[in-house]
Amino acid sequence: MKLSKPTADIFVPDGKELAAALARTTHLGIGAHQDDLEFMAIHGILACFGRSAKSFTGVTCTDGAGSSRAGVYADYTDAEMRAVRRTEQRTAAMVGRYGAMLQLDFSSKEVKARDNAAVVRDLHAILQAARPETVYTHCPADKHDTHVAVVRATIAAIRLLPAAERPARVYGCEIWRDLDWLPDNRKVVLDVSDRANIAAALSGVFDSQITGGKRYDDAVMGRRRANATFFESHAVDKATLLTFAMDLTPLAADESLSMSDYVARLIDELKADVINRIG
Repeated sequence: MKLSKPTADIFVPDGKELAAALARTTHLGIGAHQDDLEFMAIHGILACFGRSAKSFTGVTCTDGAGSSRAGVYADYTDAEMRAVRRTEQRTAAMVGRYGAMLQLDFSSKEVKARDNAAVVRDLHAILQAARPETVYTHCPADKHDTHVAVVRATIAAIRLLPAAERPARVYGCEIWRDLDWLPDNRKVVLDVSDRANIAAALSGVFDSQITGGKRYDDAVMGRRRANATFFESHAVDKATLLTFAMDLTPLAADESLSMSDYVARLIDELKADVINRIG
């Protein structure tokens, strides 16, 4: 596979040829930054962990050069930070037993550009080779601009596929804005109660981001616990850890459907629910 950036990193933990590794993909995660997959696509990672009939492939779009740095990393150059972040993402792929891990090495500026055609081309090529059943990416209601740019590119890439080859399910996952606000009938509820030890290990791999005082590992686990407890007010918990996603499958299936209009309708449903309860 020829990706846009000659510096893109392709890693297959079990050593298989890339074509074979991608062909076995059932669950595909497409994230903006190193560690996004482990925080938002844990459902797919755990669904495939240790199962020969399922395989998770990860894609990280950016190069890590703009990552925050503190502590022992405070004086790292952008080039050194890129190397650290790339190694952390490879380590996570080994811990999570990913089928393949591709780091596209675009800058955040390139990803966020209105014309991010090169990102779309790379994602389209990966989707063609992988033919996943389920895709996890960012939620378009996220407040991080690079995350929103990645979901925009992901939907554009999926729409380039023939209808029969598109994923059966496309989920927009929570990171920089949670999805508790979605009406319950609109939430995709993903139970990630099993193998909390593996989830914790995956989050903890990204020392360069955690060591500087942003305890993403604790925060993500806390959100999952809170989602499980506050999901239903009149029933005992059926799960100990939940993640929520927005169903983006309609956007992937219908080229005429505007992403902004789709999200606006969901916000309107929340508004109506709140007003109705008050009334």
